Amino acid sequence: MSGGRYLLRHDLRKTAGSRARAGGGLGLRVADGWTGVDRDPATLSGGESFITSLALALGLADVVTAEAGGAELGTLFVDEGFGTLDEDTLDGVLDILDGLRDGGRAVGIVSHVAELRSRVTAQLKVTKTRTGSTLKAVGV
Repeated sequence: MSGGRYLLRHDLRKTAGSRARAGGGLGLRVADGWTGVDRDPATLSGGESFITSLALALGLADVVTAEAGGAELGTLFVDEGFGTLDEDTLDGVLDILDGLRDGGRAVGIVSHVAELRSRVTAQLKVTKTRTGSTLKAVGV
């Protein structure tokens, strides 16, 4: 997803040292192919974090599929994060999500980014009122 820029690596030293702490995480490092520097994921920008998290979620879905004897996770919901992406990166992420849909996965996007309205034709619009929320299907 990052055009080969980022590679997630599992750092066993970080995992082993963090087990004593609550919320130690996965013990990941980000290898930055542009700079040659291994980075802590906390140093990623908002857009970089979004892409990295999405790639990790897609990878984990593939692992779950493999470990569950081929039972696929057919639906993926992506909640927000699109507003942190520049125009080119947003296009790239949406192309990847389009490819997932073309491959048979259902991909739901939760976002307030106006650009997505023109790119994603099948939508559920939520309108909030004092008496509750309503849903309207658009392009379905």
